[in-house]
Amino acid sequence: MNRREFLATGVAGLAATNLAGGAQAASNPAERQFFEWRQYHLRTGSNKNLVGDFLKNVGIAAMNRIGIKTVGVFNPVYGPSKPTLHVLLVHDSLDSVLSASSRLLEDKQVQEKGTAFLDTSMSEPAYVRVESSLLAAFTHMPKLEAPTAMKDRILELRIYESHSVKMGKRKIQMFNEGGEIGIFKKTGLSPVLFGETIIGPNMPNLHYMLAFKDMADRDQKWQVFRDDPDWKKLSADPAYKDMLSNTTDIILRPTDYSQI
Repeated sequence: MNRREFLATGVAGLAATNLAGGAQAASNPAERQFFEWRQYHLRTGSNKNLVGDFLKNVGIAAMNRIGIKTVGVFNPVYGPSKPTLHVLLVHDSLDSVLSASSRLLEDKQVQEKGTAFLDTSMSEPAYVRVESSLLAAFTHMPKLEAPTAMKDRILELRIYESHSVKMGKRKIQMFNEGGEIGIFKKTGLSPVLFGETIIGPNMPNLHYMLAFKDMADRDQKWQVFRDDPDWKKLSADPAYKDMLSNTTDIILRPTDYSQI
């Protein structure tokens, strides 16, 4: 077994362990996508745009060539105030997650046109650090649904943390078998993705993203959801009490080169 096979087996084993617990385990995990969520903490000054320029001019096209068919790039409108670029990579397999960096570095276009980003010095790096999480799509929404019908849009990213693995799994079950995803769609909300974090900080947690035309559209649609009788019945179920210990809400705006 070579190093890549060993690492792939290890990552797959870890993911399988996290996905196997409870009702949200997939009957066919191969059909579920994996979402790699990155937060690039940017430098100020002349190097602030290096990450975005690389993605816009070189990186996204190269990612598409190696099978990462959808890449989202977003600026925060509401959320953490430090300069951050949010990047979402949509993978069809764990092997894609494992091999992406190596394959990108082997890409000729990246080698020729990405030097301003790749070859920065230690004293003048392209970014401060990257925070990254790996998410597995929910069984009842196994693939990303890009909001292509909305030309002008904002994205709301919500992160739900739980105090225990058991309660984190129960919240996922509420979205899936409990029918909360269906209520979202019935009431006019536009989900983009739902994902359980299998590697990342502040676990156990889940992420989901919704698309809106603007903040007024967001507020109106959330009110319709809150007033829905099916939601009121579901949320009153004692089985779904005390599942969340913390909620993070971030409003994002896609860049002009984002594919989401």
